Amino acid sequence: MTRNFPAAYQVTRGGALDVDRAFYDRIARAGERERVQAFEIPIRSAQAWEVPAGHVFRILTVEGPQVGDLNIWNARDPRERFWASRTRQLQAAHVTTYDRLWSNLPFLRPLATITSDTLAGYGVDDYGGRVHDLLGTRCDPYVNRLLTGEDFHFHCHSNLCRAVFPHGLTEFDVHDVLNVFQCTGLNHEDKYFMRYCPARPGDHLEFFAEIDLLCALSACPGGDLSVPLWGPEARDPLDVCRPLGVEVYRLDPALLAGWKPPERAPYRGFHGFKAEQGPWAGVGE
Repeated sequence: MTRNFPAAYQVTRGGALDVDRAFYDRIARAGERERVQAFEIPIRSAQAWEVPAGHVFRILTVEGPQVGDLNIWNARDPRERFWASRTRQLQAAHVTTYDRLWSNLPFLRPLATITSDTLAGYGVDDYGGRVHDLLGTRCDPYVNRLLTGEDFHFHCHSNLCRAVFPHGLTEFDVHDVLNVFQCTGLNHEDKYFMRYCPARPGDHLEFFAEIDLLCALSACPGGDLSVPLWGPEARDPLDVCRPLGVEVYRLDPALLAGWKPPERAPYRGFHGFKAEQGPWAGVGE
């Protein structure tokens, strides 16, 4: 039996990783919420949308199992964006209710907090698989060409590129994702695996926006991942692709009493430079 080893990233009680669960529980149960936006993302496409701070957005499986690849930016400064690897270290490799999605350096603050997850009960399956994955990242045409020698144009990376272009962003702004509804793990060879998505019609993952957000979601062209995408048995998974739904809600202001958007990391980035070195050289002369 493998012994359980303690997590590397820990914090003292009352520190930055503590979450006011009662606050997020009230948001998840709130009956007084106004739906201000709702749309459906067709198969093999993506869409971007904004979520104001203090609002909630929900991703839903409309017709059945379907994986979605999520990117998030600060809507006011897209240099700040979701940092999947640090979120994996601070929270978990697979996220659920009360986990937070953290932003990159030098900002390092929660962009969103998960308030509701209908797949939270999935737990760990017989293969070690869990849902809402941060181990892997988006499918892309570059890796596909690397593995197969062929071009295949239906990938989450490409979907996200098209979705953010109208918002002034480019391929260089697309980043590692949260694989919503995706079941993954590491096998005995320490290699990444993907299993059939366990979501059913109407399942959802819901987030509270801690700051003003720009989000983009791709309905993965791999669909529910029940079809091998690479290797000798690979085939086009078109027939297992389904749409995804997105809903945005405005909350009763009374629910937000005492809450305020988190501030960016207090470290101001001198990185050990002396006054005569680095970008501060000559300042004030």
